[in-house]
Amino acid sequence: MADAPLVLGIETSCDETGVGLVRGETLLFDAIASSVDEHARFGGVVPEVASRAHLEAMVPTIERACREAGVTLRDVDAVAVTAGPGLAGALMVGVASAKALALALGVPLHGVNHLASHVAVDIVEHGPLPEPTLAMLVSGGHSSLLLVPDVTHDVRSLGSTIDDAAGEAFDKVARVLGLPFPGGPHIDRAARDGAVVIDFPRGLTTGRDMERHRFDFSFSGLKTAVSRWVAAREAAGEAVPVADVAASFQEAVTDVLTRKAILACREHGVGHLQIGGGVAANSRLRAMAQERCDDAGIELRVPRPGLCTDNGAMVAALGAQMVLKGRPASDLGIPADSSMPVTDVSA
Repeated sequence: MADAPLVLGIETSCDETGVGLVRGETLLFDAIASSVDEHARFGGVVPEVASRAHLEAMVPTIERACREAGVTLRDVDAVAVTAGPGLAGALMVGVASAKALALALGVPLHGVNHLASHVAVDIVEHGPLPEPTLAMLVSGGHSSLLLVPDVTHDVRSLGSTIDDAAGEAFDKVARVLGLPFPGGPHIDRAARDGAVVIDFPRGLTTGRDMERHRFDFSFSGLKTAVSRWVAAREAAGEAVPVADVAASFQEAVTDVLTRKAILACREHGVGHLQIGGGVAANSRLRAMAQERCDDAGIELRVPRPGLCTDNGAMVAALGAQMVLKGRPASDLGIPADSSMPVTDVSA
């Protein structure tokens, strides 16, 4: 696709400065500068620290992406940027940078939705998205089920988290178990040496809860149950089997996520499930989703782990689709919207 538009994407919704370059549906390069180590000692992301890190990393990351992709900024046909949702200060850095670039280069600006970008990134991995696609996005801030007839303008929310998102629960449980931040990768690794021997609760999956919140998620009760179980063992002077707790907690989360995703596919007559977001890198979630999709006759699409976490490639991928489908560009006056709804694909 040599004639396809070259789009530069900028992602700064949280603690990673991502710059991606996508030509049509081909990823040329994805550069990331993470500030996760600066947040680790606080046990979570500190918004002010993240914003300063984005400011420091923005220009070097753009330069590295262009250099590794073998292009110059003058080759760019459009600039895409995460306009929301996310941390307000972090978003502002990315949006201001994208506006400056678009204005200086004289190219269109596309302010896009962070969640829709997680869906679009699968295009550079596995080709065009089937329409419709059922997407499940699971990260530190979001657990969502989306019906996606067209990722560039028609994304519909079926359900979302009503308290702790899946990734947030991983971080909090990791802290209880004395594991480092971010918790997801460390729980995943610990669980490989453990067994599922503790029956932790599965929120919003039975009775009236399931009727009222059919496609919603709740992991706050699960997090509390793990905390109480660990506290009881410690109070009794017994050793906490970290690996078994990690495996049992992880199994509860992945069971709920995949069960509701398959149900949503069946009830909406969709034969494709796409999983995105940082928690999609979890090995047990990927394995269970594949098993259940195979049993249900549903095709599963999951990007490689490096494209599941926040990155510039996903923003560039959605921006490229906007250009290819002739969607209108954003105004240079667009704001950074920390609570941007997923149904607003572009600003």
